[in-house]
Amino acid sequence: MEKPVALGVDIGGSHITAALVDLETRTLLKNSIKRSPVNSQENKEVILSAWCDIINNAFQDIKNGNRNVGIAMPGPFNYKEGISLIKDQEKFKSLYQVNVKEELAKRLDIAAENIHFINDAAGFLQGEVFAGAAKGNVNVLGLTLGTGLGSSLCLNDKAYDADLWNSSFLDGIAEDYLSTRWFVKRFKQLSGEDVEGVKELVGIVESNHFATMVFMEFGYNLAQFLIPVIKKYKINTVIVGGNIAQSFSAFAPELTATLKGNGIDAEIKISELKEHAALIGAASCCDLSLT
Repeated sequence: MEKPVALGVDIGGSHITAALVDLETRTLLKNSIKRSPVNSQENKEVILSAWCDIINNAFQDIKNGNRNVGIAMPGPFNYKEGISLIKDQEKFKSLYQVNVKEELAKRLDIAAENIHFINDAAGFLQGEVFAGAAKGNVNVLGLTLGTGLGSSLCLNDKAYDADLWNSSFLDGIAEDYLSTRWFVKRFKQLSGEDVEGVKELVGIVESNHFATMVFMEFGYNLAQFLIPVIKKYKINTVIVGGNIAQSFSAFAPELTATLKGNGIDAEIKISELKEHAALIGAASCCDLSLT
């Protein structure tokens, strides 16, 4: 009996990454990661060919048995049928209303039912629940903090996109306050100085009073955003990923103090699987024991 192996694929606006995942040990197969840049502005043929090249390349060491593929894909997307609904964004316009599942099945010579799709934010959380920081937890919220705000909920072992980025928050929407651009804008407002991003602020947080203030304010804002979500869904664990998670120690004290002050004792954890979370989460969609 061969080990159950599935291919996890993570598709972004500028790249595709694929890796083989052992579904028994819930780990990536060593040296199986394949990655390639893909221009999402290209036509359908160029995009699908690039994806198929990476998927075939990743499968080359698997000689027999069924090929199972799980794909983490940004929305809007009909994940069940595999149809792209992305149109008013600067990516994948040429795939609008294309049945990506059928196109890939035909080109890869894989049965369509062996190709599964999951939202990219949900894929991140599914990975953490399947094999990472949230393993064994129920009622988990996942946040990816970076250029945008990704959010997902996992209730009863199944993760889905929570789509909280545009929820009403303070004087705008959540993403206005919980993304890289807020850090850059707020630091400029306080100090009059420009910074590239969060990494630069982490570098000066020990010596720059304004940088310290920005991280404290971010921690407080994040707590205020989380409180109603945690209460509504009875969340016991929050998993934080994305580039801003690397500065966790700078905003964690204010975040945890504010949550505790509001009677919230949900555990806040950093992603264990990092950039591999979506790959493992996508591949776990092929685990028949989970479906």
